[in-house]
Amino acid sequence: MTSVSEGTTSERFTAALRSTTWDDHEKAERTAYMEALLGGKLSVPGYVDLVAQHYFAYVVLEDAAEAMRDDPIGSKFVFDSLLRVRALEEDLEHLLGADWRDKVRPSESTKEYCDRMRAVCFDWAGGYIAHSYTRYLGDLSGGQVIRAALERAHPQELADGKGVAFYYFPQISDFKAFKVEYRDRLDNAPWDEAEQQRVINEALVAYQLNTKVLAELGHDLPRYLIA
Repeated sequence: MTSVSEGTTSERFTAALRSTTWDDHEKAERTAYMEALLGGKLSVPGYVDLVAQHYFAYVVLEDAAEAMRDDPIGSKFVFDSLLRVRALEEDLEHLLGADWRDKVRPSESTKEYCDRMRAVCFDWAGGYIAHSYTRYLGDLSGGQVIRAALERAHPQELADGKGVAFYYFPQISDFKAFKVEYRDRLDNAPWDEAEQQRVINEALVAYQLNTKVLAELGHDLPRYLIA
């Protein structure tokens, strides 16, 4: 594990954050559920389960964003252009109908994930940033690969961005430039080494909880695979 104490300047922070969390990021991609999705083998009903779990997680994360708007550090990582709840609501309505709220429930792993965010994201800027970093920068990166795989596998059901609005960010014209700006803000956050390490540790927790959600989704995978 890389420690931020190995670096000598604040600009080493994002490098340490990325390298320390990389294995856990890779574990999420290697779950059976995600491999089926990326391989074009997941049915639309199987995908709906992921959308539903995202919805419950992002409601908590974006409630935390509202709590951070007046925080001197946390506010620098609240971007209206990233907010996903409305897009997830649109996706669920397209996929399940107007009564979608009666048809979705958080899994046990999602409940655990949400509980963790409630515990650390509302009154600790570093906690909010750790969880928002793992989610939103992932959406702007690997999330775009996921969207492309879904649209290839289901060109009729997910046509014209319907059902996958979650993966579209119409207010961000240049993903690369946005991510550079985001990482610059991380590198310039006024944290000492101990706080940087604390944020990295929380990002690890976020990745691990996300992987548990994906693993639980995989329990129903046999009935969700395309024949």
